[in-house]
Amino acid sequence: MNYSLLKEVNKKHLPKNYFFAPEWIVLGVNNVCNLHCKMCDVGTKSMDTNFAQNLVGTHPINMPLELIKKVIDQTALYYPKARLGYAFTEPLVYPHLEASLQYAKHKNIKAGITTNALTLKQKAKVLIENETEVYISLDGPEAIHNEIRGHKKSFQKAVEGIEELLRLNPNVSISIFCVITEWNISYLKEFLDFFKPYPLNQIGFMHTNFTPEHVANTHNKIWAQSYPATTSNIDEINIDNYDLEKLWTEIEAIKKDSYDFPISFSPEINSKEKLYEFYYKPEKFIGKMCNDVFTNMMVKSDGSVIPAHGRCYNLTIGNVHNNTLKDIWNGQIIKKFRSSLNKNGGLLPACSRCCSSF
Repeated sequence: MNYSLLKEVNKKHLPKNYFFAPEWIVLGVNNVCNLHCKMCDVGTKSMDTNFAQNLVGTHPINMPLELIKKVIDQTALYYPKARLGYAFTEPLVYPHLEASLQYAKHKNIKAGITTNALTLKQKAKVLIENETEVYISLDGPEAIHNEIRGHKKSFQKAVEGIEELLRLNPNVSISIFCVITEWNISYLKEFLDFFKPYPLNQIGFMHTNFTPEHVANTHNKIWAQSYPATTSNIDEINIDNYDLEKLWTEIEAIKKDSYDFPISFSPEINSKEKLYEFYYKPEKFIGKMCNDVFTNMMVKSDGSVIPAHGRCYNLTIGNVHNNTLKDIWNGQIIKKFRSSLNKNGGLLPACSRCCSSF
């Protein structure tokens, strides 16, 4: 029996006693963002949602250097093959970015950073010197992206940053991810074609991750006491404005074309009917199981830890100030959560459009 199969068997049949290490230690290194994205609860100031609270609901604003060093020390001790994921809210403006990346490199811990790339050019040298994988979030070609992000030069600055990374190291790993929204449908192919000349690791398109009110209400009838859900990422988004006919035509055109880097969609939707189902029947599960609760845990700026990442329930499973990462990963709270997911078929109602379930 191979290693991957053993992990799948463990997840399915004994989730309460998971014997494998996390693959990512996700870091919420700060509580600030320098853009105002229309599809994000932080950008739209919808601060009562789980997503917003997981990203900006803790203090201090910046994770202290001593704390992130403690996380890195414990990662090196207990999970040396795990990677650090600098992900929230905008890690390039984190004041201890360089010092913490240098410390991680000293401890032989690999790191990746997810960024809107607004200040990427200025930080490119730091990322290259510390062998950091770069994941960039963009929303379409220049005019579309800038409108969605609320900044008239955000696309141009991202491209300048990408070019600076490649100038410093032509072999740097750069991945770009684009959330599909009502504003960039019909522009996805143009967006892809812009980056054809660039030696990217991949470009991934993510169908909108959202939790509408009726899905949150259905979830809370059962799970309000244990894992309360909120609406998520719908403040300025109107699903009725998504032109799904155009989107499906565009997806087909993208899949027929060829690129020098891989193109992916999350989830991979193979028919127009399934595309309509994804957006208009959000209560219906697309995936079968939460993947990230078995691979990730996220440390916030105050040391508190939640399962998976920012889109998960605001469930504190421990605190690095009081518990080790090893104790938290195998603690009673996350064991119960994994078991609850398993007993309910792998997902809870409000997990239906979370990227971790695809």
